[in-house]
Parts: sequence; C-alpha cells; structure tokens
Amino acid sequence: MSCIEQMKYEILLDRTTYKDAREYIVNNSDEIYYVSPGYKIFKDYHIIGVPPIALGAKGNALIFTYTKPCYGTFVLTVDNEDSIKEIGRLRETETEKVKASLKKGKPPESPKAPSGGYLDMWKKDL
Repeated sequence: MSCIEQMKYEILLDRTTYKDAREYIVNNSDEIYYVSPGYKIFKDYHIIGVPPIALGAKGNALIFTYTKPCYGTFVLTVDNEDSIKEIGRLRETETEKVKASLKKGKPPESPKAPSGGYLDMWKKDL
C-alpha cells in the first residue's frame, strides 16, 4: 500500500493535536507502543508527530495518528490483514526500538524535550 487513503480505515478523532491524539490512543487501546517519528507502518507509511508517538492495538485493529498537510492530525484505525501483521511486528520484532507500555504507566519522556519552559531555554543563551 502506498497511501493510507487507499486503505479501508475509520476516523476516530479528527483535526486534533498530537498530544490529544496520543491521549486518545492511550485511553482507547488494549496495548500501547511508543515509536519515534519516521517509524514505518504498512511497509511504506512513515508516522510523523511529536514524540513519544503512540500506536495502539485493540483486538486486530491498529490505532495510529495520521497527519495530512493543510488538514491536521487524525486518529485512524485499520482492522484488516495488514493491521494484524503490523501488530505482530510491533510485538515481536521491534522490541529494541519500540517501548511497550502497560496501559497503567505513563508514556516515556522525550530525551530531546527541554527541561524547562520556552523562556528558560533562551535564558541559557543570554
């Protein structure tokens, strides 16, 4: 598949923020996996967003964010043979790259995120 729009998907949340999309996935999935921006799903679709990016599994359905320029960020779900393969790949082969989370835990902190606020970041340079 070369384009998400060619797949049979359902929109769960539309025109949202990365933070709200992550929270939705965490609250509506049985399993949550955190990936870095650029992680590939469905062979050639790169996930983009602000880390940590959550991918969720609920049954055989994969829940993920999709950002379309000029339209915003959406939370989509795909429930087909491809989603079953992707969930299996998340579970088995990507354990070094993917941080699995039990639903009760907090998402990992991004190591690239500044420790303070926006103004604190600029005070260091002054």
